[in-house]
Amino acid sequence: MRRRDFLSRSARGLGAAILGGSAVARAALFEPEPLPNKFKASDEVVLGKTGIRTSRLAMGTGTFGYGGRSNQTQLGMSPLTRLLLDGYHDNGLRFFDAADSYGSHPYVASALKQLPRDKVTVLTKTDTRDPAGVRDDLDRFRRELGVDYIDVVLVHCVTEADWTTRYRGVMDVLSEAKQKGVIRAHGVSCHSFSALKAAAASPWVEVDLVRLNPIGSHMDARPEAVIPVIQHMREEGKGIVGMKILGQGDLRDKPAEAIRYALGTGVLDAFTIGAESRQEQDGLTRHIAAA
Repeated sequence: MRRRDFLSRSARGLGAAILGGSAVARAALFEPEPLPNKFKASDEVVLGKTGIRTSRLAMGTGTFGYGGRSNQTQLGMSPLTRLLLDGYHDNGLRFFDAADSYGSHPYVASALKQLPRDKVTVLTKTDTRDPAGVRDDLDRFRRELGVDYIDVVLVHCVTEADWTTRYRGVMDVLSEAKQKGVIRAHGVSCHSFSALKAAAASPWVEVDLVRLNPIGSHMDARPEAVIPVIQHMREEGKGIVGMKILGQGDLRDKPAEAIRYALGTGVLDAFTIGAESRQEQDGLTRHIAAA
């Protein structure tokens, strides 16, 4: 059996086996096993067919992010900038995950001023749903980030099953931006199973931010339903970035198990987790190496 098939089948079976009961009970039942391959947070990965090379672990800036703030931005400018720089220099994390709704662009910009731009992957997201507004967003985002181009821009928090037709104008603006070199890749952040399936079927989607964890917490559907859809995306050459790896905090006391699960599915190119301290960031990198 091919390694990828083995890992994904094992992960699907394990995910299905622990779905009953409360989140705490399901997590307690999770008994991790070593993976047949070594991983590092700093591993260079390629996001699908985009050609974008970055680190396996992205530094998230949006824990409980909404309304222009997040747990990370609440740390303050200097502490969050230092956390991003430490991640880059000491842990080899070259992937910054931001969003307009998190209010994290100025913090990312502060770190980017001290780093070589071509060595950092910047992903951000727009909540705007009209073409003119997205065009304005792209100009504003670049000013806020202090960059000439953005590596990945996603349509954020999409829930509609027909989003690929409903938001065709937004998609066209992002396609045009890619042609002009304003962005390198475009995609979507899905927040419903129907939206996820629509993304899997759309050739426009180059990068998809997907929710995945072993207990199905804050996911589009249960893991055994979601993983085959993500597998199809991956086979179509889409870049897959995992989120909600710790179940929006429900697995924060079991990061090793959650991270091992994410790696074991074999369907993610990279994943994003928002650390709130250097200690937490170091712990994430250790858990990936220990898996």
